[in-house]
Amino acid sequence: MNHVLTKLTSLKSGDAFREHTHRLGIELPLLDKYDGADSPFLTTAQWNGRSIGNRIAIQPMEGWDASTSGQPTEPTLRRWNRFGESGAKLIWGGEAMAVRPDGRANPNQLMLLPGNEKSITELLNGLKESHRTLYHQTDDLVVGFQLTHSGRFCRPNDKKRWEPKVAYRHPILDSKFSVDSDEMIWTDAELEGLIADYARAAQLAQRIGADFVDIKCCHGYLLHEFLGAKCRKGPYGGSFENRSRLLLEIIRAVQRDAPGLGIGVRLSVFDSVPFTPNPATTQAGKQGEGMPVEHSHLLPYVWGFGINESNPTEPDLTEVAMLLGKLSEVGVRLINLSAGSPYYTPHILRPAAYPPSDGYQPHEDPLLSVAKHINTAKQLKSQRPEMLMVGSGYSYLQEFLPGVAGFQLQAGQIDFIGLGRMVLSYPQQLWDAINGLPSQRKLVCRTFSDCTTAPRNGLASGCYPLDEYYKKSEDAAKLKEIKAAW
Repeated sequence: MNHVLTKLTSLKSGDAFREHTHRLGIELPLLDKYDGADSPFLTTAQWNGRSIGNRIAIQPMEGWDASTSGQPTEPTLRRWNRFGESGAKLIWGGEAMAVRPDGRANPNQLMLLPGNEKSITELLNGLKESHRTLYHQTDDLVVGFQLTHSGRFCRPNDKKRWEPKVAYRHPILDSKFSVDSDEMIWTDAELEGLIADYARAAQLAQRIGADFVDIKCCHGYLLHEFLGAKCRKGPYGGSFENRSRLLLEIIRAVQRDAPGLGIGVRLSVFDSVPFTPNPATTQAGKQGEGMPVEHSHLLPYVWGFGINESNPTEPDLTEVAMLLGKLSEVGVRLINLSAGSPYYTPHILRPAAYPPSDGYQPHEDPLLSVAKHINTAKQLKSQRPEMLMVGSGYSYLQEFLPGVAGFQLQAGQIDFIGLGRMVLSYPQQLWDAINGLPSQRKLVCRTFSDCTTAPRNGLASGCYPLDEYYKKSEDAAKLKEIKAAW
């Protein structure tokens, strides 16, 4: 039976939202007053000897629009300038930058390599200048670069050809991502070179002027996959101590080679067995509702991090808490909390009303995934008050975002509200709300997922339904043809 989704646009008041969440059996409290000089969004935070000017953060969002040499292009510059215009005082990476060519998730991903230093410096300076133009200062603006190797999801040379390099063999994901040989598994010796690549990229980031680097450890990309490498042999697999070794060795290498540079970690704190469209609810031109891939023969499920091995659609935060303790011990104070993967559980990572082309229809109200993000963040923040934590999963809340996020901030359940795909169409949405300005409702993200469907089909990522820049682009016509063929 198809799940009937209550659209948030049909809820005309805070009380209606509260009634709806009550019916769902979840808690997403709203703060009725979140604007004005005493807004919880406008308090400062102290980090690494700096004052971060407010509690709004911009999440990293790749555009699939860099040059094949990994340099920013005009659309990349525009996106980063709009991040600066958002009013956010914490820019978490802008987007992922590969630390070596074979680690790109697509041929048009930014690469933090010496030959790209000048152009990425211009990218950073453009963001700062756009912020200064509107907000008159940047001394309280903190910008980081997100460093990555895409591991299982590498497509460095052709948008349609996987060239994976994995931590271990996976009984479900291998076939989907063209892993067919143990030769695709990283050797321990190869990892030594990878650690050096991260350290070199961090040195370059520091020279360019980044305030911190994010050692990306989320969404099934390489370092996150290593956290779940329970079936790997040797010093980087098996025990939790071994599985966390690579991340910690990279952090120590960055601290050694780029002293004084801040370090953050974007971490997927819970995962799930992969989902797939349910064939029983699939219709012509429409994916079926999401359902877990058959996995009863794989229990206990040992392929992941933050997963309940007996019931792998549910989290287990035991090792997550252990990892946060280790990160705190080595001096990491910036943590960005995420979950799931865009490649096999998009409903967790990006709760949405409409699925991307490789996804599935909602099998439950997306607010359930939003609540899981928020309540997990609340739990982890209470355990590690010394860390500054950025929350995720807010875009689906739409007009209710300021109220839900404001309550979370005021209650001390999170330190920063991380804004993702919603800023592609309306960078200043939250800034307008907390300053009592009218909402530009026609620009509010309704989670149509074209920003994901486009790159899944080899096009640039952008908000094609709402942003005139992308509406008028050549890729818009191509995307329309692709969607018509579903």
